[in-house]
Amino acid sequence: MSNLTMGLAIAGGLVLAAVVAHSAWNTRRNAPRTAELEPAAEPAPAQHERREPGMDEPLPSAAESAGPEGKVRDFDSNLVPLAAQAAKPMLDALIDVIAPIVVDGEVAGELAIASMPATRRAGSKPFAVEGYNRNTEAWEQPAPGQRYNAFQAGVQLANRTGALNDIEYSEFVVKAQAFADAVGGTPEFPEMRDEVARARELDQFASSHDAQLGVTIRARAAAWSPGYVQQHAARQGFVPGVIPGRMVLPASEAGLPPVLSLAFDTQAALADNPEQSALRSVTLSLDVPQVSRTEQPFTRMSDLAVALAASMEGVITDDNGNVIHLDALNAIGHDLESLYDTLDARDLSAGSMQARRLFS
Repeated sequence: MSNLTMGLAIAGGLVLAAVVAHSAWNTRRNAPRTAELEPAAEPAPAQHERREPGMDEPLPSAAESAGPEGKVRDFDSNLVPLAAQAAKPMLDALIDVIAPIVVDGEVAGELAIASMPATRRAGSKPFAVEGYNRNTEAWEQPAPGQRYNAFQAGVQLANRTGALNDIEYSEFVVKAQAFADAVGGTPEFPEMRDEVARARELDQFASSHDAQLGVTIRARAAAWSPGYVQQHAARQGFVPGVIPGRMVLPASEAGLPPVLSLAFDTQAALADNPEQSALRSVTLSLDVPQVSRTEQPFTRMSDLAVALAASMEGVITDDNGNVIHLDALNAIGHDLESLYDTLDARDLSAGSMQARRLFS
């Protein structure tokens, strides 16, 4: 082989090697970022895993939850007496139509439970029955082993599906009358026209004062894998949600709705090999009426958006991809204080039971 041929062969090999190396570098640069390996931590004392509660998830039975001395563990593992496990009252004249039901004598909790309708809704509105427990002198959802000398049936005036209408009110009357007949009671229903008008007014107020905020964090360069997003979110206090592709920031009190949610593509989370799925954005969301202002949810949302954008090399934008600057976030936070004050004045404070029911 001549020197010229050998030189051309070497040069060709070098060019090929350079092309292969450049291609590998490009592939690596454009591959989704994956979670980093972290040093193993010291074993911690066993704790109950915190996760987002599901809407239809059943509560543990007394037998499953019973602790020593005939007590039941609540969700924080504190021991509370069995007698205190009757469900808390929900009906509130502020947001419910309430029909009193008079009964002769006392009715066992078991009979009241057996007399409940198969579905606890009238149309799209929640339906509930409460009994008056003479021993505790309080309204509560009927519970086994208790006795009640009065009942009240109720249907919610409005929620995010709209105001209670004539058809839903009629369905409420049918369900409440059937329950009353089963327990030997006599119901007294408010005037339908008045209640439907009240429902429309409440729905108008709720529609004008509802707020669900969201910001998007978009990748500046390389995409992210689901594991990469989950790792960085977990460092900021997020825990896995019920739905794949969703993480939540728990409230300070167990059992309350999460302060914030972080969502990304569900299909990426369910992929056979999630680490090869490429995510270019995640969304932080705040359902304002669902979360108490004492949690400082918007401030935390802003701080977490900044922290995640910095750690994942992203940028904060709106739904349309427009960059959101800190001064704009501060202006939104100022406007929210006015909304909180309006809800407080209406006795529908953000995070209260009434607000969580109305804005659902």
